[in-house]
Amino acid sequence: MYLCLESLPFFRTLLLQVTFPPPALAMSRKVVRTSKFRHVFGQPVKADQCYDDIRVSQNTWDSNFCAVNPKFLAIVVEASGGGAFLVLPLAKTGRLDKSQPLVCGHTAAVLDIDWCPHNDNVIASGSEDCSVMVWEIPDGGLTRSLTEPIVTLEGHTKRVGIVLWHPTAQNILLSAGCDNVILIWDVGCGQSVICIDETHTDLIYSVAWNLDGSLICTSCKDKKIRVIEPRVGTIVAEKDKPHEGSRPVRAIFVSDDKILTTGFSRMSERQLAYWDT
Repeated sequence: MYLCLESLPFFRTLLLQVTFPPPALAMSRKVVRTSKFRHVFGQPVKADQCYDDIRVSQNTWDSNFCAVNPKFLAIVVEASGGGAFLVLPLAKTGRLDKSQPLVCGHTAAVLDIDWCPHNDNVIASGSEDCSVMVWEIPDGGLTRSLTEPIVTLEGHTKRVGIVLWHPTAQNILLSAGCDNVILIWDVGCGQSVICIDETHTDLIYSVAWNLDGSLICTSCKDKKIRVIEPRVGTIVAEKDKPHEGSRPVRAIFVSDDKILTTGFSRMSERQLAYWDT
């Protein structure tokens, strides 16, 4: 003789409770994932601590148009009759005076600027006029417009869209132009010491040094990321199509053997990728 417990009301109720707990009991067992950032909110600074009324360049070149160091803020601005950028001491905040002096020696639009890591008063600029200029900013900032650079570097045949100082060696500056050429300059003598002109088959989107300046990584319109030993111009590593989209890709070193890239998918969704060289 067998007894079916489910036929008894008490056991049927107990089984139901074990198999299907009441909604209130199920909700109480959920654990909310803790996050360091759930309740962190940015607080905008006051107006007198901001830089106001700056006519930032409307050029469509893919650049930051801004560079900062421990002393100064530099911003590429709209200018008539050539290219110019603004240099402000970090402490000089508030509304900008219309007569603020500019750095305005280029004859065409400025596309990129970069502060020297070894001298906070020195900045380099690349322009559509195919030249690179190096400027010295006086302590305290500009009191009149600066038109004479300390050196002009000429060697590109098309506009210069990237300028980048070497992270560890003084007076070494890299420039990349729309002629698909990378030049490395000795600023002290005003001459190019390395020319990488047969590596890239199309427009160079970005260039970055590694931490000690022994390698560079580049992204190109031909959809390749390259790691290059600049002294001899050889390709150390190469990745085809790091992102499937056709929009520009950028790449930087985050360590000697790791690279971070930004790009887009085929559906134009933003992507980040982390690569082992």
